[in-house]
Amino acid sequence: MKFTDIFIRRPVLAIVISLVILLAGFQSLRGLLLNLRQYPRSDIAVIVITTTYAGASAELIRSHITTPLEKAISSADGIDYMTSSSAQGNSVITVHLKLNFDAHKALTHIHTKIAQVRNDLPPEAEAPVIDLKTDDSRIPLIYLSFYSDNLTCSQITDFLNRVIQPKLTALREVQKAEIIGAQAFAMRIWLKPRQMGALHITPSTVNQALMENHYAAAIGTTKGTMVATNLSANTDLRTVEEFKQLAVAERNGIIIRLKDIADVELDAEHYEEITRFNGQTAVFIGIWALPTANPLNVVHAVRKSVPEIQQILPPGIKCAIEYDSTAYIRQAFYEVIKTLVEALGIVVLVIFLFLGSIRAILAPVIAIPVSLVGTAFLISLFGFSINLLTLLAIVLAVGLVVDDAIVVVENIERHVRAGLPPLEAALVGARELIGPVIAMTITLAAVYVPIGIQGGLTGALFAEFAFTLAAAVIISGIVALTLAPMVSGRILKSGDHNQQFSAFLNRRFEILKDNYVRVLAWTLNYRSIIFVLWGFACILAIFFTSFQLKN
Repeated sequence: MKFTDIFIRRPVLAIVISLVILLAGFQSLRGLLLNLRQYPRSDIAVIVITTTYAGASAELIRSHITTPLEKAISSADGIDYMTSSSAQGNSVITVHLKLNFDAHKALTHIHTKIAQVRNDLPPEAEAPVIDLKTDDSRIPLIYLSFYSDNLTCSQITDFLNRVIQPKLTALREVQKAEIIGAQAFAMRIWLKPRQMGALHITPSTVNQALMENHYAAAIGTTKGTMVATNLSANTDLRTVEEFKQLAVAERNGIIIRLKDIADVELDAEHYEEITRFNGQTAVFIGIWALPTANPLNVVHAVRKSVPEIQQILPPGIKCAIEYDSTAYIRQAFYEVIKTLVEALGIVVLVIFLFLGSIRAILAPVIAIPVSLVGTAFLISLFGFSINLLTLLAIVLAVGLVVDDAIVVVENIERHVRAGLPPLEAALVGARELIGPVIAMTITLAAVYVPIGIQGGLTGALFAEFAFTLAAAVIISGIVALTLAPMVSGRILKSGDHNQQFSAFLNRRFEILKDNYVRVLAWTLNYRSIIFVLWGFACILAIFFTSFQLKN
């Protein structure tokens, strides 16, 4: 007794296997839908080292900061290549890691290398800031713009820092909410060279006065017999007027104050960059999602919070969504799902046209959802996600998963037409196709596996596509040997092939078969002519290939 007989004689077992496949697929599909992505996740990480040295020229930055850091970092593990830029007061080194290299391991190595040369850098330079950016976190998912007709960018930035940014950062699955184009408040002191020269005051004198009179002091606590008091001291300057009254130097008994040698104003911290929205100066907030987050859920949460944000905005500030990267993702998923539905309809129609019986197409049609939903379990087991490439694989799999079931049904129907009872025809037909179905399943799966095991970025990108197709084919083979024979043995009837439409199709296929037999017989009788034509075609192929390569 062949093992397919068990499923035909015990239909409950075949139904339970299919139900288990469906339940496992549906359960996995719930988790996969929480991690929708545009493309498969690829571990391409970038580490950015930023060092600030206020007032230093680009040449000084390059020679004293960028070059020493590059020499130290270059010996770290996992580096593919590096790029760097040295500008006025700022050094940026971008380290591109090898594909699928452990980013956190590389980050630790680079941090250690930087620590070894930290004391060799200029003492006035700030400590290097190391930032790890994965492939998914280089571009924000969504941009919110804030602009006003009567408020400055510094005032907008101050409100965003205090109120809006913490609110957006607290949203679920949001990695960070970064203010872009921010102009934070700062006390701007514009020195007057003529007045300073006349009074023999240098910029270092002004800097020393600021450091001695503007700092945060932690005095501590004083305790008595019965009382303990926390002490505080006003050692910092807070208003424009206090800065103006700061004593810088003394000349001939006259106190030189800051207002005598400089203009003091509360304004933006820097003016190097400016952002605009619809031609108007604005401040943006970019939202980044966690690497494992569903971008559609993150953007939905941000959009849901926009009306709440608009209600708490001060008068004059307006908020708008300028860019939403998930709009393309939603449209692409909609098109793929639409294509999937169309493919299902076309496949069912083609099966009906060639089998000619509603009963005959039932087994292949049942195999489609069982195979596709069951594929979700293997996708989850492999650690893949639902993205455009896996959905594309599922669309292509619609035509593949029915092949095994169609072959089984046609063979069983052939035995029914020969006069066997449907149940006996199912037993005989399934036994005959155990080897061919297994061979066909393995062959189809093996075709796609090499795509997934190739190296480089192509392999990382198309691995999920290839293995999803292979998984769908394997599930379809299991369904073809368990569910399809059982269904065929119980729904096929002896007289179905004599129905009008089915008989019409059978006559046409008989004519097609007879023509094929004649052509095949002629080919076998004149093998020498076929070999000559085949050799001539090979020579032409070589000639045209070489001609194409030369051009």
